[in-house]
Amino acid sequence: MTHRLFSEPLTSSNTLALDLSASNQELNPAIFGDISSFCAYINQKLGAKTGVGGYLEHRVIYEAHDNFATASADFRNIHLGIDFWTDAGTPVFAVADGVVHSFQVNLGSGNYGPTIILHHPALGIYSLYGHLASTDLEGLYEGMPISEGQVLCHLGEPHENGGWPPHLHFQLIRDMQGFHGDYPGVCSQRDLDFYAGNCPDPASFYRP
Repeated sequence: MTHRLFSEPLTSSNTLALDLSASNQELNPAIFGDISSFCAYINQKLGAKTGVGGYLEHRVIYEAHDNFATASADFRNIHLGIDFWTDAGTPVFAVADGVVHSFQVNLGSGNYGPTIILHHPALGIYSLYGHLASTDLEGLYEGMPISEGQVLCHLGEPHENGGWPPHLHFQLIRDMQGFHGDYPGVCSQRDLDFYAGNCPDPASFYRP
């Protein structure tokens, strides 16, 4: 089975491992706290390539958004999916046959914005696509059949994608735990063992 998120396979020649970890000394609040500066930083790093990375990456960029603080003051800052940073409007393809589990616009600074979750019964897993274009939710319905290789969505602009430079958040989930149209894409260190088990590395779904 061939899994492909984008029109061309992602290879070492057209991708760049983008480091947004806490160890990246270039990143500071003046950059990630201002969307124009953050977009310029990402674009300067990428050139004409697609930025890829972030699975279980410890990030400080979430400090710009209150959405990631928990009631116990335990900050959520470990990323549970893979991010693909490229141009807004870039089409994204379904990685496997399935059905629409749920979808919604997750509002708030730093949130997913428009989000689609697919269920892949044959694989026993769900796939989540976040930071999409608003128009991607039009015409969807729960249980809608989706074919592998079908255009599913597009990368959204910052004004609609939760306030981020354009990118796709792609995440695999074993147990949705009752979530609908949403699922945590970032966790705290305290909860890492559980979420790392429930959200496996999606690398095999986009590497050729």
